[in-house]
Amino acid sequence: MRLTSVELTLVRLPLVRPFETSFAVVDAQEFILVAARDGDHVGWGECVADVDPYYSSETNVTAWHILSQYLIPAALGRSIDGPRALAVLWARVRGHRMAKAALEMAVWDLDARIAGLPLCERLGARARPIPAGVSIGIHPIDGLLAAVERELADGYQRIKIKIKPGWDVEPVRAIRSRFGGVPLMVDANAAYRASDGPRLAQLDTFDLMMIEQPLDHDDLVEHAELQKAVRTRICLDESITGPKAAADAIALGACRVINIKPGRMGGIGPAMAVHDLARAAGVPLWHGGMLESGIGRAHNLHLSTLPGFVLPGDIAASRRYFVPDLIEPPIDVSPGGTVAVPSGPGIGVTPVPDRVKAATLRTERFSA
Repeated sequence: MRLTSVELTLVRLPLVRPFETSFAVVDAQEFILVAARDGDHVGWGECVADVDPYYSSETNVTAWHILSQYLIPAALGRSIDGPRALAVLWARVRGHRMAKAALEMAVWDLDARIAGLPLCERLGARARPIPAGVSIGIHPIDGLLAAVERELADGYQRIKIKIKPGWDVEPVRAIRSRFGGVPLMVDANAAYRASDGPRLAQLDTFDLMMIEQPLDHDDLVEHAELQKAVRTRICLDESITGPKAAADAIALGACRVINIKPGRMGGIGPAMAVHDLARAAGVPLWHGGMLESGIGRAHNLHLSTLPGFVLPGDIAASRRYFVPDLIEPPIDVSPGGTVAVPSGPGIGVTPVPDRVKAATLRTERFSA
């Protein structure tokens, strides 16, 4: 493979409805698309950095800078022996995992398209129906219950709600009262402190699947102490930045579930390494989401075919977030609550040029 050109495109898509977490309310997503070309073949990736440095220290501005000044020049025009070779080319660039993932995932798509195979097969797996969960932002109780009812009617197999200090026990109690034993988890996005342990322990009475990332985004030790103090499984998201963090978390007992997001970990290669570590240790996995368009969502579906992903992931239908999405064919949830892995070479979906053009804020092309 030889990268003959790479194109960056910053796009903005309005969300179907605002999405509130413990740190922000968003009504639109701005993100970078990456098109990596080898002659007539093109592979697509999507950067999961955001406008603000709230979920991560990376932003669209930092990702664009690192991609254009360091990552793309290191790879452009070179003969590359597959996507894993990029890590060697980028060895001097510390961090910036979201920027790395955006180009690395585009190259995985390019590699699979050149081979004429679905991406999942290049990863050593086979297409299978992927159980779909859904993430619901912070709402007043009536709005929250209406949202849960709507998502269950659409077939989703698991409900996740966002929580924050002062908004945790009450919404969970309301959902349990209305919907009984529906599979339910909560996500704090690092909003709590270790001293909030007794409050989080109150959630033990509600038979939750897990509490996701309750403490600091870079913490493992206090999560290990919290896991000893609560019966509910702790799931780590932001703290798992790659294989080393995953190995340390497992060794410390900091979590009993791991959320994998390749965009957070530096790409598909590091995500597969975390998958293998967790599976060997008997730690169940599920695939998280970052409000991606169908490009990132398709990548997530292909990665989710690996055998360690045993819990429903945050891989919702395209129409839940963006109407229209950037891609065809759309990604949909079946009445049985599963999502089909897109068929065809690579990620199996294609951006629609007119839709991308309408959403574009900025573009830049780099040629060998």
